[in-house]
Amino acid sequence: MPVVDVRAAQSARVTYVAINELGDATWQVGYQQAIGQRDSMMRLFTVALGGDYARVRAEVRLEGQGANSQQVALYFADSTQMHDFRTLQDHAAPRTHSSLLFKGAVKDTAKSVYTGLIRIRENATKSEAFQTNRNLTLSHGAWAESVPNLEIETNDVKCSHASTVGPVDDEQRFYLESRGIMPEIAERLVVLGFFGEVLDRMPAVPFIAALRERVSTKLLGGQK
Repeated sequence: MPVVDVRAAQSARVTYVAINELGDATWQVGYQQAIGQRDSMMRLFTVALGGDYARVRAEVRLEGQGANSQQVALYFADSTQMHDFRTLQDHAAPRTHSSLLFKGAVKDTAKSVYTGLIRIRENATKSEAFQTNRNLTLSHGAWAESVPNLEIETNDVKCSHASTVGPVDDEQRFYLESRGIMPEIAERLVVLGFFGEVLDRMPAVPFIAALRERVSTKLLGGQK
């Protein structure tokens, strides 16, 4: 069970990247905790491509006034894989800010589950929290579930959550096909575009640049 504990002191800047390329038969249950003090900034990135069953609980707690966090994840399951995410954005101080963007895709008979909670505590006035989870189902046998939640104990805050689960947009596919692009290539381009928003937010390091190719390989049913 991998455990990650991030502690951002006052005004600290922390960036953490986790990439899961587990073997096909591997089960993993992970836990991430990040605690931010006054005026700190935490950027937490997750990419999940491997494993048979991979579950991560990722918690952020903003304890100091003005603390910020950003959580971004990309996950793609095929065959009989399952990816399971549980997140918490816990605002325990005023004027704190958190944002979360998780995007996933499932194909074949794969499954994904996302459950997220934004908690604004009574003393966390003037805080802002945003949570977005979007999922693509690429096969009739694939299944994705998204459950966002809010728990707000005070006034004068800004919060929002959004989630979607659905197939590739027919209009996008038709547009590409009408320009002579083969159906399977059109779907691949749409999915890569879907993940583009996440990939563009990732740190500019060499192994991140190769992620588009790894996602393309999974789309084509190749070796993960």
